Amino acid sequence: MPFNSRIPNFYNLSLEEKRNKVADLCNLTNEEIALLKGQGIKDETLSYMIENMIGRVVLPLGIATNFTVNERDHLVPMAVEESSIVAAASHAAKIARKKGGFVVEYTGSIAIGQIQIIGLDDFKAASSNILKNKDILLELANRTNKILMDLGGGAKDIEIREVDGKLEKYLVVHLIVDVKDAMGANAVNTMLEKIKFEIEKITSGEVLLKIISNYAIRRLVKVKAVFDKEELGGEDVVDKILLAYDFAEHDIYRCTTHNKGIMNGITAVLLATGNDSRAVEAGAHAFAVKEGRYRSLSRFEKNKDGDLVGYLEVPTFVGILGGAMNVNPIYKLSFKIMGISSAKEFSEVLGAVGLAQNLAALRALCSEGIQKGHMSLHARNIAITAGAKGENIERIAQQMMKEEKISFDRAKELL
Repeated sequence: MPFNSRIPNFYNLSLEEKRNKVADLCNLTNEEIALLKGQGIKDETLSYMIENMIGRVVLPLGIATNFTVNERDHLVPMAVEESSIVAAASHAAKIARKKGGFVVEYTGSIAIGQIQIIGLDDFKAASSNILKNKDILLELANRTNKILMDLGGGAKDIEIREVDGKLEKYLVVHLIVDVKDAMGANAVNTMLEKIKFEIEKITSGEVLLKIISNYAIRRLVKVKAVFDKEELGGEDVVDKILLAYDFAEHDIYRCTTHNKGIMNGITAVLLATGNDSRAVEAGAHAFAVKEGRYRSLSRFEKNKDGDLVGYLEVPTFVGILGGAMNVNPIYKLSFKIMGISSAKEFSEVLGAVGLAQNLAALRALCSEGIQKGHMSLHARNIAITAGAKGENIERIAQQMMKEEKISFDRAKELL
C-alpha cells in the first residue's frame, strides 16, 4: 500500500497520539521515538557542533501533512517558533492534492566555488592560461575527494569572469562541482585550496579569496501546483490572490514580506534537517533581484477553469549528508520521517513547502485575514504565560478569542 500523507484530524490528536501515528507510519524505533520526546541527545554530542556550548535552545518540531510531490506523498518535519505555519502549509497542501499536488523540477546538484585573483597585469593571458590548464586543475581538485568521484560527482568545469571592483579589477575563477547529495561547502572549499597554488603559478597573480558561493543558480527547484477555486473559497478569492500577488510584484515593501512568507516554510524544514538556512535565504533573496530589481520568487495566474495556478523558482543550497547532519540524530530522523533518500527529493519537497506556505498566507490575507490563525495560537501562549495548565489553557484561550481581548491581564482574570 503506498504511503499516504493525508491524516484527517491529525491536529486534534493528543501529543502522544501524534507521535504514535508518525511512528507507525514511518516505522520509527523506540530510540527514534525517544528523540521526538527530547531524549537521547547528550550534551557531549551537541558540543561537537559549536564552540563554547553551554546548553540548548529548543524549537518545537511539527509535522506538515497532506504533501504530494511528483506523485509521491511525504510527511514534512518543520522546526519553527511562529504560530500557524505548520497548519497553513498542511492546509495548502491539502488544497493542492485535489489537482494532483506539486510538480517539481530539480536542475541538479551543481555548486560553484570562487577564486579571486588580484594583482594581475594581463587579464587576457591569465584567462587563456587557466583554460589551457583546465584539465590539470580539474584533476588536482578531484584528488581531494575520491568518494565524491566514485559517486559520479566532482569538479566538472571551470569558468572565468572579470569583476570591476572599486579598488581594482579582479579575475574570478568559478570551479563547477557536482556535489551529489551533500550540501558541498567543505568539499568545494577543499578543492579550491588545492588548486590555489597552481592558479597563482599559471596566472602570475595572487589568490585572495577561495570560497563556495551561496548563489546556487545551478541548484534550482521549479514548482507548479493547481489550487482548486472552490477549495480556496471561490473565484472571488482567486481574483483577490492575483491582486495580492500583483501588489508584491510591484512594491518592494510588500514583496519583502511576500518572499519572507515563502521562506517561513522553507526555513522551518531546513532547521528540522540541520541544513544551512542562512545560505538558502541569502541565495533566495539574491535570486529575487536577478533581473535588476527585487521581485517575487513565486508567480500566480488563473487557468481556463478559474483555478489558481502557482509557480515557484528558488535556489536550494542543501544536502542530506555531512556537517551537523552526521552529528545530531534528530536531523537524520527528520529525513526518515520525510521519506527521502537524495538531495534531489529533498529539494523538491522544500520547493513544494515554499509554494504551499506562500499560497496559504495569500489566501488568509485575502479572506479571513492573517491574524485569525496567528491569534488562536497566540491566545494559548498568553494563557500558558499567565499560568494556565491542562484543559484551562484551551478554555481561557477560547474565551479571550470570543471576547477579542487577548492579553496577559485578561488571561490572569479568567484563570
